[in-house]
Amino acid sequence: MSGFFSKAASLIFLVLLLIPVAQAQRSQPQDSDWISLFNGKDLTGWDIKIAGHALNDNYQNTFVAEDGMIRVKYDGYKTFDGKYGHIYYKQPFSYYRLRFQYRFLGDQVPGGDSWNVRNSGIMLHSEPAWNLGKDQTFPVSLEMQFLGGLGSGERATGNLCTPGTIVDINGKLANEHCINSTSKTYHGDQWVKGELIVYADSVIHQLIEGDTVLTYTNARIGGGFVSPSHDFKMGKFTKESAESWMKLDNTPLKEGYIALQSESHAIDFKDIELLPLKGCMDPKASNFKSYYQINDKGACTYK
Repeated sequence: MSGFFSKAASLIFLVLLLIPVAQAQRSQPQDSDWISLFNGKDLTGWDIKIAGHALNDNYQNTFVAEDGMIRVKYDGYKTFDGKYGHIYYKQPFSYYRLRFQYRFLGDQVPGGDSWNVRNSGIMLHSEPAWNLGKDQTFPVSLEMQFLGGLGSGERATGNLCTPGTIVDINGKLANEHCINSTSKTYHGDQWVKGELIVYADSVIHQLIEGDTVLTYTNARIGGGFVSPSHDFKMGKFTKESAESWMKLDNTPLKEGYIALQSESHAIDFKDIELLPLKGCMDPKASNFKSYYQINDKGACTYK
């Protein structure tokens, strides 16, 4: 009998994982329903935080709006010197799809760690820029990690790294800090299309070139950087910040900010667009959208 219930539970879990992707594929939102997070001209609506610098001190113009892209550049750097940085969109999100394109460029700036060659990412469910300590290197967040091919061999992209967070893979706690996806390898400076399908803390799908390459569930605070069993000095958290995060250990991570990463290798981002998945699902309402998948009755408006 116990075997029967175990198989039944596994089947239910599998169905829950597949439903969000199937729903997202069946829905047909219009292009006008997607919200562009970047105006293509300047960095209005974004906040910058670079380790060792004050909020919105864009050290050596690390983040630049140019030719319809947000570019992460190191032209003014002599050495990277641990200046991990992120640029954060102004608004937090919980249920959404995010699509974008990225490409790596050239060589790594001198002084970057060897594991950061053609390495960058997009942070989701991140703490806000203004919450980071001056020297803090990474926000508490989930990172969709991008790795570029090194000319030969395999190197998956669309991976998951977990600064201050933990998730489940196939219903079990994933202990690794970074978890490889099943993606192909993308060599050179080519553009790569990525997408996230996010359902708060319950299910998150990561896609590369239209293929789902990684799925995880039960996102929550914990693990490296924010656990009593880890060294907060690694992430250069302040004492006060460390204490506040430890109090939130194992708390569901339901929403947060989206941030683009600066990790010592030049990278471009473009076509950064978001589709909300939560909203009014009453067909009688003036703001009803057929593609919404999470109902928010309080958002409905009627003529």
